[in-house]
Amino acid sequence: MKILEALKNKKLLINIGVLIVGVLLGWLLFGGSGSKSAEMLPEEHSIEEHEDGTVWTCSMHPQIKADKPGSCPICGMELIPLEDEGDEDGDAQFTVKLSNAAMKIAEVEMSTIEKKAPYKEVYLPGKVMADERKISELTSRYPGRIEKLFVNFTGEKVRKGQVLAKIYSPELVTAQRELFEAMKLKETNPNYYKATRNKLKLWDLTEEQIAAIEESGDVDFYFDVLSPITGTVTMRHVTLGDYVKEGSALFEVVDLRHVWVMFDAYESDIPWIKLHDKIKFRIKSIPDREFESTVTFIDPVLDRMSRVAGVRAELKNPGELLKPQMLAAGLLKTMLPGSGDQLVVPKSAVLWTGKKAVVYVMTSDHNNMFQFREIELGAEAGDYYIVKSGLQQGEMVASNGVFKIDAAAQLKGEKSMMNPEGGKVSTGHNHGGTSEEKKPSAPEHEGHETSSTENTMKMDMSVDENFKKQLTEVYKAQLILQQAFLATDASKANAEVSKVQDALKKVNMSLVKGEMHNHWMSGLKTLTESLDKIESSKDIKKQRLAYADFNDALYSAIKMFGTVGETIYYQFCPMARDNEGAYWLSSVEEIKNPYFGDAMLTCGENKEVIK
Repeated sequence: MKILEALKNKKLLINIGVLIVGVLLGWLLFGGSGSKSAEMLPEEHSIEEHEDGTVWTCSMHPQIKADKPGSCPICGMELIPLEDEGDEDGDAQFTVKLSNAAMKIAEVEMSTIEKKAPYKEVYLPGKVMADERKISELTSRYPGRIEKLFVNFTGEKVRKGQVLAKIYSPELVTAQRELFEAMKLKETNPNYYKATRNKLKLWDLTEEQIAAIEESGDVDFYFDVLSPITGTVTMRHVTLGDYVKEGSALFEVVDLRHVWVMFDAYESDIPWIKLHDKIKFRIKSIPDREFESTVTFIDPVLDRMSRVAGVRAELKNPGELLKPQMLAAGLLKTMLPGSGDQLVVPKSAVLWTGKKAVVYVMTSDHNNMFQFREIELGAEAGDYYIVKSGLQQGEMVASNGVFKIDAAAQLKGEKSMMNPEGGKVSTGHNHGGTSEEKKPSAPEHEGHETSSTENTMKMDMSVDENFKKQLTEVYKAQLILQQAFLATDASKANAEVSKVQDALKKVNMSLVKGEMHNHWMSGLKTLTESLDKIESSKDIKKQRLAYADFNDALYSAIKMFGTVGETIYYQFCPMARDNEGAYWLSSVEEIKNPYFGDAMLTCGENKEVIK
């Protein structure tokens, strides 16, 4: 009995020990701090810890937003709470945050806003012209007939005093006879004598010619037309035997040993140019030689049609190497008159939305968070713009990769260059099925912490080279269409637009994936609709409005996807679209305005160079 009782007590002790061990393990596993307990709760219980108003999104498709947890309708992944990237002061309005990896993928570079002396290199097209002060126009001072002509062609060089022609004039014959009669009365009536001599002088006879007439005592029936200067005969208005009236033009003689070079200054460049600025230029027909002069005159009035003002430089031309109408290309490096150091922003940091300029400013905590900000700009200064308002010295702006940041902001639903009003944008589209029919994509490896913005950046950088080539062909085709607008020819625009439509149809949308695909489809609608409007309209004004919309969409596509082997000039006319302003893409730096054609061909300025 004692043995059995001992065995029962031992068994009881074992059970008690097991119970204690079980309680201890339970405490270790399910006890402890509240945070540890929360980790072991099912996911639906942890949701309760999020405050009301939490926005839920998909890590792979950040355009998906929901007010409660669930699954992504595109890929089926569980939605996660959208982190609040702002602070309590509201500084995060219109902001987007990038991870360090996303910054690297997008090749984001920063520039500090600082004050600099605003220098600018101004390109000035021009041409050689005759010095207007060295032009002599010979006119007939008396009626008569051209009896002899010693200059037979324009371009002939003559000396001062050289005889150009001989004129027979009955009135001069009469005037000589009056002089002979006055000579007889010289002692008794000197005033009459002086009057007859002055009459001959007023008819452009020299003192030597009058003295020769008096000495010979005979009437001279033919009078010489003498060159007043040494130079080149640039115009001959008479031929042998012509009858001329008093005041008729005979010859134009120009001294080309001193010439002007007249440059055209665009309206936006005029504030930079001042008298006595040095200007270097080359002549197209003499490419191996550089000339230098100074600005001696700036036209105070702009040409109403071309919107340019004349800028004059003067040059000695002893060998007459420079000839009128030779084309010149000038370069003037100057500082804005009356300005010291001014606040400037790099051109590459600025995105344009119509007449508004925007930049992305890094917030003060330097945590890769960028704020969308509209700024007011002044004149161009080389690779910079002068800042009138909107930025402070010391702030940092993105100067490279800006378009990628803007794309991320657009996907987030924030205010952006492509979505200036902000809010959600629909970037997805269907190819024949609903979102519910799409199968979930393979999940990322567990523990993978790549942010949705970083995934977007990876997609942005993945552009097939063939897609770039196809987009380049669309750009080249629109250059042909642009010629129709330069010629203000609506019928030609109707004909040429089909080439752009054909090139656009050949762009293979399947070559771009994910969000890049969505971006292309979003822009494709505008591209197609604007081309259809050009094709269906016979009104050049309406066609030009549609062409402006086309250029806006094409610029966004080129900035997003790129081109192959092209340098593209993004140009702007403030007077297009009824003074709202419009952009266009050009292959040359020289302004040729498709919105006005010959009416205001050179109205506009270069805003950006896309390489």
